Amino acid sequence: MKYYLAKTEPSTYSIDDLAKEKTTVWSGVKNPSAVKALKAMQKGDKILIYHSGSESAIVGLAKMSGNSHLDIKEERSWLVDITFVKKFSEPHVTLKDIKTSGLFSDTALVRQGRLSVMEVPEKLIHWLGKKGLPV
Repeated sequence: MKYYLAKTEPSTYSIDDLAKEKTTVWSGVKNPSAVKALKAMQKGDKILIYHSGSESAIVGLAKMSGNSHLDIKEERSWLVDITFVKKFSEPHVTLKDIKTSGLFSDTALVRQGRLSVMEVPEKLIHWLGKKGLPV
């Protein structure tokens, strides 16, 4: 099992929307690096939901409910079916927390700020666990 991070603008689609719907198709990703991450996702993998914009924080957890598949409407895009697991209680771990730790300067989350989907290294998962997030 691997961990991924999926960014979303909360005014467009939030962790609360996912909690209400229970499951959704994550779509609209076109960046080649993000599409590569989507292609690699498999059933059972976990997904950290990250609110971008003014919040810039990891706010919840979802899981892959199926394998990734080609978007037949958008030739170079892939889709993933995700299911809500939990919304994290506040305070959330922010991007500022991650950056100031100094431990993750080599990760896509820090290096590629606009990347919407990425694999999360295990060292970040362990660090989040130590911060109290139930990952």
